[in-house]
Amino acid sequence: MTTPAPAALHPARIHPSSIVEEGAQLGHNVEIGPFCHIGSKVRLGDNVQVLSHGVILGRTSVGAGTIVFPNAVLGCAPQNVNYKGEDTELIIGCGCTIREGVTMHPGMADSGGKTTVGDNSMFLAYSHVAHDCHVGSNAILSNNVMLAGHVTVGDRVIMGGGAAVHQFTRIGHHAFIGGLAAVSNDVIPYGMLNGNPGVLMGLNIIGMQRSGFDRPSIHAVRRAYKTIFDPASPIRENIARVRAQTDLNPAVADIISFIDAESERALSSPARGQRG
Repeated sequence: MTTPAPAALHPARIHPSSIVEEGAQLGHNVEIGPFCHIGSKVRLGDNVQVLSHGVILGRTSVGAGTIVFPNAVLGCAPQNVNYKGEDTELIIGCGCTIREGVTMHPGMADSGGKTTVGDNSMFLAYSHVAHDCHVGSNAILSNNVMLAGHVTVGDRVIMGGGAAVHQFTRIGHHAFIGGLAAVSNDVIPYGMLNGNPGVLMGLNIIGMQRSGFDRPSIHAVRRAYKTIFDPASPIRENIARVRAQTDLNPAVADIISFIDAESERALSSPARGQRG
């Protein structure tokens, strides 16, 4: 039996006006448009596209199939007065869309040294991912969203245009952040936050439905939300009531685990209350 021939591998296509420093690692079928600058420690996966005037520097890796639009700047030094040129990393997953003017910075050496982005996330024009942030997969940061340092954004989070997130804040998976929101406290998974200062406005039910959550799970999260943020009792007492359930739904368990985790920030609530 004849062994099939391997698929053809195509070398990178680099516009003659661009600079690709010696040492850069380029996967198959990479395309680098005009007037780009790719640094010596950069790694680009297969089928990555960097359109005109894209700049990727530092120890930055970009996963297969990601497209970087004009004037995006990835991997430049963190905007932190304590950065002294340490060899830290920016790691971007596969299939991401990074639109015009987006900036992403590597981590700080004293905080793990890595900024990470998951797969299939979308960063609209002029959004910013600061040092030591960790953004999940299938997230969307709309135009001009600003993440300060050490922010964690879970999978399938959607952030409206101009939203700003305080350093060390956590945003749980499937949360929805409204446009121009000021996010200074942690946002629970499935939470929907809006305003300045940011206030929980309910649950991202549409996002849960789009992700395939069944009706019992959605109802369980709704009940847990009402119990946790019942103003008649402190949040910690309310959480204990939810945790005592013998048939705790996995989606509800995610919320409890998120609240239980150590954090530098308080917890966003419908009443702007602090962690109970």
